[in-house]
Amino acid sequence: MRQTWRWFGPVDKVTVRDARQAGAEAIVSALHHIPYGQVWMPEEIARRQQEVSYDKAGEPTGLHWEVVESLPISEEIKTQTGDWRKHIANYILSMENLARAGIEVICYNFMPVLDWTRTDLAWRVGHGGTTMRFELVDFIAYDLFILRRDEAEGDYPVDLREQAESRFSTMTPDRRLQLSRNVNAGLPGAAAQPSLDDLKAQLARYRAIDEDRLRVHLIDFLSEIVPHAERLGVRLCCHPDDPPFPLLGLPRIMSTEAHFNAILEAVRSPASGITFCTGSLGARSDNDLPGMVDRLGDRIHFAHLRNVKRETDGIPCSFYEDEHLAGDTDMVGVVAALLREEQRRRGEKRSDSVIPFRPDHGQDILNDLERGAQPGYPAIGRLKGLAELRGVAAALVSRV
Repeated sequence: MRQTWRWFGPVDKVTVRDARQAGAEAIVSALHHIPYGQVWMPEEIARRQQEVSYDKAGEPTGLHWEVVESLPISEEIKTQTGDWRKHIANYILSMENLARAGIEVICYNFMPVLDWTRTDLAWRVGHGGTTMRFELVDFIAYDLFILRRDEAEGDYPVDLREQAESRFSTMTPDRRLQLSRNVNAGLPGAAAQPSLDDLKAQLARYRAIDEDRLRVHLIDFLSEIVPHAERLGVRLCCHPDDPPFPLLGLPRIMSTEAHFNAILEAVRSPASGITFCTGSLGARSDNDLPGMVDRLGDRIHFAHLRNVKRETDGIPCSFYEDEHLAGDTDMVGVVAALLREEQRRRGEKRSDSVIPFRPDHGQDILNDLERGAQPGYPAIGRLKGLAELRGVAAALVSRV
């Protein structure tokens, strides 16, 4: 397993050298400043490669950009409206430019509107650090009484609506504002201030799109780009929904093993695969993560390893991001399954026998609490997670 580290570019408060000291072997990054639907030009890709491989003094960092996360898919493609066909053509050009630069793994997601959703970005845990959390009643309070989505009331049972109303009545104005900011942080390119009108406008685009229709749109997209990925030697990997259940009336199509199988069977190609995210998938109690690796391993091109603790029963549920070896996911079982898949690939002499993974997210601990890094991406919390995962992998390999 190849140890990678997500880096958001020069604006990231965690540096590439920090990643090297944490034990990372490669960098995961993206060109976040380029608007969705536009082409990633060769000079922009080369600039990011330079920023990863050399520090500001021109000294080599010892790391290279090996995985793209993410080459984003526009809402036009997801809804098949506006310039969606041009955006697909631009996506293909971006893939070609990345392939020419030597980058072969491209992660993407097909989540409508929000890339991820949390109600707390710095929730205090028992040891004094902070973590990200999705609290269901808080989210319902946001949906009903802050966003005031027209169809919201019918999406929740009476008892949860009553709890949300009671919770909202006790929130201070500052907490209401912070809750709105936290949820909107998952909007691509979200600003610091809440953008409720923008969110409502985005949601309106999906009123006529249900799960089946959105799945057709993803299959249409893959049918267009996968032949080019095959030609270029690029491995595409779709990230699961985060959280893995419907929110705000939006459909979900990458939340379960059945969802993954539907897409993988519809477009059967080694170039089309998945990003196996244990944090996203682990927020559903009906997902058997080690078993999913065993059954889907042939098409896993990238892995995100993080753990969540489910606080309530059922789907949807409340959860928080736990330490990497804590929480409800059998992380040792997942790593063991990934190592088995790598061994199987070596037997087949596959060129992708080593699966890149990164310690996804991490709790803010020690001086992470003052650094103010990207939510979920502290330096020390991820270093701790990577060290733990590295230790698990080393122990399992030593037994073989």
